[in-house]
Amino acid sequence: MPNSLPTAELINQLPHVRGSYRADANLAKTNWFNVGGNAQILFRPADIDDLSFFMKEKPLDIPVTILGVGSNLLVRDGGIDGVVIKLGRGFTDIQVDGTTITASAAALDYNVANIAAQAGIDGLSFLSGVPGTIGGALAMNAGAYGGDIASVLVSAKAVDEKGDLHVLTPKDIGYIYRGNTLPESMIFVEGTFKGSKADPQVIKKQIEEITAKRQETQPIKERTSGSTFKNPEGKKAWQLIDEAGCRGLQIGGAQVSEKHCNFFINTGNATSTDIEELGELVRKKVKEKTGVDLQWEVKIIGKSR
Repeated sequence: MPNSLPTAELINQLPHVRGSYRADANLAKTNWFNVGGNAQILFRPADIDDLSFFMKEKPLDIPVTILGVGSNLLVRDGGIDGVVIKLGRGFTDIQVDGTTITASAAALDYNVANIAAQAGIDGLSFLSGVPGTIGGALAMNAGAYGGDIASVLVSAKAVDEKGDLHVLTPKDIGYIYRGNTLPESMIFVEGTFKGSKADPQVIKKQIEEITAKRQETQPIKERTSGSTFKNPEGKKAWQLIDEAGCRGLQIGGAQVSEKHCNFFINTGNATSTDIEELGELVRKKVKEKTGVDLQWEVKIIGKSR
C-alpha cells in the first residue's frame, strides 16, 4: 500500500468494529519517552474477538503496528502509516487459579506481580521490575532480577495476520534473549504463568526490595524507557557505556542518565530524532572504546520526519 494513501480513503477500507478508530492520533502520549509523530489511524479493539475480526476483514496490504504501554518504545517523529493497534481496557483481565495466573496483554507487569503475591504465588516477583505490559513481556521475553517470561510461561494466546487465534507453548514461541522467533505479525493477547506456593508476606517483601532497588539505581521518575540496549553476552551494557565516557552525554533534549547509563532521558524537549541519534553516538563510542557492538533493546518504529 502506498504511503500516500489518504487517511479518509484508508478509513473507508477498514472493517466496522466494536472498538474505535481515531485519525491522526498523537503517539507521543502513548509512550514513556513522550516523543514521536502521529498514527495515521489508531485502533483500540474492544476485545480479542474484535481484534480477530479486524485482522480477518481488513485488506491484507494495510500495514499494522502494535503498541503496548510504550515503555520500551521509540516512535520516530514522522509517525506511522497505516493502522496502529493499541490494546487497552478490554485486555487488562488478570485471573488466579491455584498457583497459575492468567493475564491479558494490556495488564501491567507490576499489577500481575502484585496479584500473584497476594495469592501466594512465588516466581513472578521479577515482573514488578519490568516496566510495561504482559503483551510486550511475552513478545520480548522480558526479564529482570533473576527471572524471565520463558521460565514461568505455561502458554500464550496470539492472533496472527489473518485473525486466527493460536495457543502457543514457550517451545512454539522459540524464545531467545529479549526476543522470540515467531513472525512479527503475531499479536500476543494473553499469557498463563505458573509459580509455586509461598507465604504472601515473603513474596511482597521481594517486590518491595525490587522496587527499592529500582528507585535507587534507575531514573524511574524521569521520562525514560526500560533498558536502551541489550546486555551483550557476559557483559553489562551500562558498564560499557560508562567505560566509553558516555555517562551524561546529551544531544538536544536527550541525555544518557547520570544515574544509570543504560537509560536515556527526555529532559523536557527531546525529539525522537535526538534520542535515536544519541543512541547511535553511544553505540559508536562503545564500539570504538571496547569493540562491542551494542544492540538496541528499545524498539524503534515509524518514519523519520
